[in-house]
Amino acid sequence: MRLPVITLCTVAFAIPTIASGAGDAPAPVSGRAEPAAVVAQALPPGHPVASTSDAVPPVPPGAGTGTTGLTWTVPPGWKAETPSSSMRRAQHRVPGPGGDAELVVFYFGPGQGGDALSNAKRWAGQFRQPDGRDPAAAMKTSDIDVRGLKVTLVEVTGTYSGGMGGTAGEKAGYQLLGAIAVGPDANWFFKLTGPEKTVTAQRAAFEGLIRSLKKGS
Repeated sequence: MRLPVITLCTVAFAIPTIASGAGDAPAPVSGRAEPAAVVAQALPPGHPVASTSDAVPPVPPGAGTGTTGLTWTVPPGWKAETPSSSMRRAQHRVPGPGGDAELVVFYFGPGQGGDALSNAKRWAGQFRQPDGRDPAAAMKTSDIDVRGLKVTLVEVTGTYSGGMGGTAGEKAGYQLLGAIAVGPDANWFFKLTGPEKTVTAQRAAFEGLIRSLKKGS
């Protein structure tokens, strides 16, 4: 099993070979019926399903590494953890005044993962709004350019469902800062999720990580 090599400087990650979990963002699968809980999440085209009964197709050898990969700088104080699923390219515990948040990086391989806007709406759908409005209407998005990489930024606050299927229970006062970067051969997904006080306090650090993105070599 190869685990991410993470330091407080710019780093590149190897693909972990860890069993997948149903609560993570889904990895690409085609030609299978979708479980009801996943259908409710309205996965975007090209962003198929992962569940306890659906095997996750492996990323092709070499994909997302070298010239097809991305590197970035990890903010000081963010603790690297062993990714809890094979769909996670990296995982960090992020401390803050509201309690720990989590930064997760997903990569699914060429042609997989779905488009940025559809994924942003799916992430927003994991946050129930106090006034009952459509979560997609509550999210904020913007597009930036980072060294020639197109990146879509996403922000949403509300009562978090705990991800796909809501297996972790609802958590009030949560916030997500996300980024979807168009890499050399596929999209990369960065999600910072946790108590709003912590995520707000770590906003500059998250933005610094995203601004540090570079194509691999």
